[in-house]
Amino acid sequence: MLRRIDAVVPAHDEEELIGACLDALLVARAAVLRLRPELQVGIVVVLDDCRDDTARIVRERLAGFDPEEAVTVVIDERSVGAARRAGVAAAVRSGAVGPTAAHVSERWIANTDADSRVPEDWFSVHADAFDDGVDVLLGTVRPDFTDFSEEDVERWSLTHPPGHLPGNVHGANLGVRADRLDELGGFRELAEHEDVDLVERARAAGLRVVPTLDAPVETSGRRRGRTPGGYAAFLAETYPRS
Repeated sequence: MLRRIDAVVPAHDEEELIGACLDALLVARAAVLRLRPELQVGIVVVLDDCRDDTARIVRERLAGFDPEEAVTVVIDERSVGAARRAGVAAAVRSGAVGPTAAHVSERWIANTDADSRVPEDWFSVHADAFDDGVDVLLGTVRPDFTDFSEEDVERWSLTHPPGHLPGNVHGANLGVRADRLDELGGFRELAEHEDVDLVERARAAGLRVVPTLDAPVETSGRRRGRTPGGYAAFLAETYPRS
């Protein structure tokens, strides 16, 4: 039985977008708690070498929440893999003691990014995946079309028709059972592609890896991201700006 689900959000200098990210997560959190009031739902933000106003915005957005429900971790690694790893460790520690403590086998880790906005049913879709016996859930993402030209939006629509399930790996929408994550050794401290690396190891271990079109996450359409590769690099190559 699922007892707890935590969203892990790595952030490096995301003052422009982290507020909208957290607002969306809080809406999704409230929505799943209406359906599953017994569920523990946490949010973990990992501030990785943030030198802008990200920390202040996170503090303001999560003010008033119980420390077991809203956790901020500070590291200085400039590594999304290290940030996700630190976030997962903090998530598993949250709610680990007391009469309502959730065992690692009763937990799910839902990953997203600081430049992304989850839909209202996001936590619910991830919780349902746990109930359905999924080990790793591969969610889809789409760029924020306000960052696209009309021509780019048209191209995107042609290459992503309704019902098309590519099965790509996106750290902005990736869920995994906490016990399976532990068995795999967690996220590796890679500068990028830590999500792809994890899924490759999950498949090699014979885990149940399932793609879904439900609860797509909207992510920034920027062409220069926080790592050399990743989604921003894909957009820059596929949808170059003149």
